[in-house]
Amino acid sequence: MTLRYSPLDAVHRELGARMVPFGGWDMPLNYAAGTLAEHRACRTSAVVFDVSHLGTVRVAGPNAYERLQAAFTNDLGKIEPGRCQYTHLLDDDGSVLDDIIVWWRHDDVFDVMPNASNTAGVRSALGEETDGFTIADVTTQRAILAIQGPTARDLLSAVLPAAAAVGRFRVADVEIDGTPCVVAGTGYTGEDGVEIAVPVERAADVWRMVTSVGIEPAGLGARDTLRLEAGLPLHGHELGAGITTLNAGLGWVVSWTKGPFRGREALDAQRETGVEPVLVGIRTEGKRPPRAEMPVLRGGAEVGRVSSGNYSPMLDCGVALAFVDASVATGDAVTLVGRGNELVGTVVDLPFVRSPR
Repeated sequence: MTLRYSPLDAVHRELGARMVPFGGWDMPLNYAAGTLAEHRACRTSAVVFDVSHLGTVRVAGPNAYERLQAAFTNDLGKIEPGRCQYTHLLDDDGSVLDDIIVWWRHDDVFDVMPNASNTAGVRSALGEETDGFTIADVTTQRAILAIQGPTARDLLSAVLPAAAAVGRFRVADVEIDGTPCVVAGTGYTGEDGVEIAVPVERAADVWRMVTSVGIEPAGLGARDTLRLEAGLPLHGHELGAGITTLNAGLGWVVSWTKGPFRGREALDAQRETGVEPVLVGIRTEGKRPPRAEMPVLRGGAEVGRVSSGNYSPMLDCGVALAFVDASVATGDAVTLVGRGNELVGTVVDLPFVRSPR
């Protein structure tokens, strides 16, 4: 597969980033400071990620609202133009084909933000264009910078005050030095911050403006450990084939009152019969990181498997997300087994790290 490159590729290489393939894109894993330092900087100050690999599918027209309502699990009727919403696209069996953020920009204009490798599938799921509905993949027209951390807004306000003022889960059109951009109060770290969609020709300029005030570059390595500490799902691990929204503990993104959507019947049936397996958090002793696919044992019997695991820089121990039997409860002692190692752990409530906002 031919790799795609971010509009900020040259900037990353100038900074000495370690580049890796991810979702069909060549993206920075980390910079000179390393993943642990970048992670801690996001928890204690502010960092900027290049997330241009995420998709942007722009849907518009008087029928756009109805088309999105029929495709996704959540109910746009709960929000309004100028706000964002997390939602799921399901397969017929209830499996999560993708988890998505919808930026409702104007009355009849929505930017649908799928994961990197799922853009074409999401576009296809929304159907054909009609007189009242247009759809376009505009991913290559913009870069997206995610500025995240407890001081993100304060630092950003020195150079981009209008962007810093966009509230949590809100979206607004903002001009940056005369260039139209779109800013949303969203992110994937468990911290406050914003994401800025900027035309490709201005991407490097805006990146340098952001980093000029002490916001540090961070790569996908830190983004993954941050989302894990925050208990946030990753497609292909906590979401995907054979995993429903309910298995992942995300029933709040399903509207049971708005009417039909793809996969609803499967979710209705699962509610009737009971949800199993279920997603839980496990905190392990010591610094050795748990890894995906490690069996989870309780009392010597296997009760599930790890879906994601790593070392937590903030807790200084291992943390894992795992799908387990519904009988497993918070406080249960468990053992994770793999590669000749045994990690002793405890089932805990999510998130592992909760940041004040």
